[in-house]
Amino acid sequence: MKIGIVGGTGDIGEGMAMRLASDFEVIIGSREPDKAVSASTCCMDILQTRGVVSCRCSGVPNQEAVDGADVVILAIPFKHLASTLATLTGFEDKIVVSPVNPMEKRDFFTFVPPPEGSAALLVQKMLPKSARVCSAFNTIAANKWRALDEELDYSVPVCGDDAGAKRQVMEIVDKVSKLHAFDAGPLAVSAMVESLTPLLLNIARYNRMRDVGIQFR
Repeated sequence: MKIGIVGGTGDIGEGMAMRLASDFEVIIGSREPDKAVSASTCCMDILQTRGVVSCRCSGVPNQEAVDGADVVILAIPFKHLASTLATLTGFEDKIVVSPVNPMEKRDFFTFVPPPEGSAALLVQKMLPKSARVCSAFNTIAANKWRALDEELDYSVPVCGDDAGAKRQVMEIVDKVSKLHAFDAGPLAVSAMVESLTPLLLNIARYNRMRDVGIQFR
């Protein structure tokens, strides 16, 4: 399976690439192709240093990451989500994963969804009807993706309207460290999941904690 990461040179995107490249062929996308190539080279070097000899990772422009992938992850800040998607095509029949959380930092972190109700629902509205949109990975702190010496021992709610796409995304989630995917229901539930991230950030802030996550037991 080929996984394309749009916005793959950010902290979350690069960390995802490192975590996924030992099990999947990862295509890092960026608006700046040179940065994508550098990120993919860095990913390969780090993994090979850690003894992962079968890792597969390449760097290309965002459009090529979409074109070459079976599953596309949108590792984009919410403020750039709509403008980035407006420049891309070729999402027909692909699984598209949104880990995007619309929020703002005021006196505290707060959930600020678009009129559609969630970032994932905005993605669904902007893409072709045949694109199978899921939300996943929303509640994992950005710092944790790159901390390869640490296990990611978290629960990951996955939302989506296409049962087959959701099942495949859950299988991807379960391949990463100690993550455990949970079916959270249809894409409409993504608003509830996305709102957990500002809640976690507030808990971390007011309780002097770092990188708070969730577990379902």
